[in-house]
Amino acid sequence: MRTRRRISSGSKFEELAAYSRAVIVPDSGGDWVFVSGTTGYEYQSGEISPDVAEQTRQTFRNIASALHQARGSLDDIIRIQVFLADAGDFAIVAPIIGEYCRGAKPANTTLVTGFINEAIRIEIETTARLPRETERYL
Repeated sequence: MRTRRRISSGSKFEELAAYSRAVIVPDSGGDWVFVSGTTGYEYQSGEISPDVAEQTRQTFRNIASALHQARGSLDDIIRIQVFLADAGDFAIVAPIIGEYCRGAKPANTTLVTGFINEAIRIEIETTARLPRETERYL
């Protein structure tokens, strides 16, 4: 029986709070990939843009990287939860979310909330379902 696998982005927050960027849980029908709440930080530089549109794009790049490490893609997302600091940003980020999620069309919940860091304007959490390896090649 395979065991769960963890993926790290190298973010200092993962080390600090002892969590994984993503956790892959094997299942006979295909692996589940749970991607932690992900922000627009560029993990290599540790910087975050003040622009919510760029934060959204970087967030999806970070999520795509985790899914790629799990042998998946954004098209495998079945659920997305979006957290915004300001409801007024929804009109800006919704079309960007649409760009990245068009292939998957996942279930979506969007909430307005506060964050632990004022620089963060968006955070996204996803769940993906990867097909069994044999289904990938059919």
